Amino acid sequence: MPRRLIRVTGAPEAPLRAALTALRTELGVPGPYPPEALAEAARPPALPSYDATGIPLFTIDPPASVDLDQAMHLSRRGHGYRVRYAIADVAAFVVPGGALDAETHRRVTTLYFPDERVPLHPTPLSEGAASLLPDQTCPAALWTIDLDADGRTTAVDVRRALVRSRAKLDYEGVQKEIDTGTAEEPLALLKEIGELRERQEVERGGISLNVPEQEIAERDGVYELGYRAPLPADAWNAQISLLTGMAAADVMLTHGTGVLRTLPAAPDGAVGRLRRTAHALRIDWPHHVSYAALVRSLDPALPHHAAFLQECTTLLRGAGYTVFRDGVLPEITTHSAVAAPYAHCTAPLRRLVDRYASEICLAAVAGDEVPDWVTAALDTLPREMAEGGRRANAVERACVDIVEAALLKDRVGELFDGTVVETEERRPAVGVVQLETPAVIGRLEGPTPLPLGERLRVRLTQADPEARTVRFTPA
Repeated sequence: MPRRLIRVTGAPEAPLRAALTALRTELGVPGPYPPEALAEAARPPALPSYDATGIPLFTIDPPASVDLDQAMHLSRRGHGYRVRYAIADVAAFVVPGGALDAETHRRVTTLYFPDERVPLHPTPLSEGAASLLPDQTCPAALWTIDLDADGRTTAVDVRRALVRSRAKLDYEGVQKEIDTGTAEEPLALLKEIGELRERQEVERGGISLNVPEQEIAERDGVYELGYRAPLPADAWNAQISLLTGMAAADVMLTHGTGVLRTLPAAPDGAVGRLRRTAHALRIDWPHHVSYAALVRSLDPALPHHAAFLQECTTLLRGAGYTVFRDGVLPEITTHSAVAAPYAHCTAPLRRLVDRYASEICLAAVAGDEVPDWVTAALDTLPREMAEGGRRANAVERACVDIVEAALLKDRVGELFDGTVVETEERRPAVGVVQLETPAVIGRLEGPTPLPLGERLRVRLTQADPEARTVRFTPA
């Protein structure tokens, strides 16, 4: 599921980049990999016997990405479709109980900063030997998912295979080929299958957030905020990943052992805050319109809609990992945003749990016992993932604070229009204000209780990137 994506440009010594460097030190972000882990990462992987290199797979990622977790091939099958989805087989490279394994359990996830990322696996592995780069033969977990004419799953298989991607595509190029009708069938079917899966999502009550990427650029010492709106191809590609995660969940539930990504329904308070944010950004959200219907009506190319979609990611903060075994299913098996059982299995280069989910699915489909090293880790895996999630959320929140402070640092004393989206229960004169333009939030302190949910004029009193602080007072 999506996170907020923020990118900055500018010289390393610029105040914003310097603040991000200091943040990494403050948060104790992992540094270089230890030599023994790097040595293990350089070992040749265990290779499967099944050769699927004849399948002309392709990847779709941002142009600069080289840590490629997934490659696909799409084809027609009778009146339906066949989706083949290769996932990087990280377990072929990582020895259970070794130094590399221990370091990945310490890191848990790749951490994303606006100016760089801190990888889960060493770059020679995540951007080299294990990555599904074009014209590179490597091991993968190859999913084969058959769909009917309406895009519903009819059959699922997953097995270890040698694969070889033929092309590294990017979203803009894919969108252009599909729009102009020049895409060959395996790529042209991305739209057809993606739109069918989107209809299935609407029918089951799910919702996908097409979160735009925020970009803050420095020009002549002044920071400007912009958004990169996702293309339809982004959403179609995401539907293939979502399809695979749902198939993995079903495989594990049938098998009786697994680890699911679960999310209960959002509490009323969180939805209420989001309604106030919509009001602040002048987005009409009638009470009879559901959250899912509202999100589908938004245009991420519009700045105020893009800002609201960024805030929608807060409703995903209650997600967790639920382990079950020996046929005893958990009380909650669904992810409320997906509106179905769902598992993380498609990004093992960037997320620890995916390696374990893949192993369970591979064993279940083959009729084998789940490896001991997998079952031994299940009890502690949700706690490790929760801790990794807290670290990633702390990074995200701090980066948002730094970026917003940098954006406003030269505007202290100016007046803005905003809406009070949150107040403290014990101190009603203290809360949070969402500005209309630029679409940032900050702490608001007044002499009297703040008017929750109402618009008001506020004055910027502090914007300090180093302190990660933006403060306002009622004007």
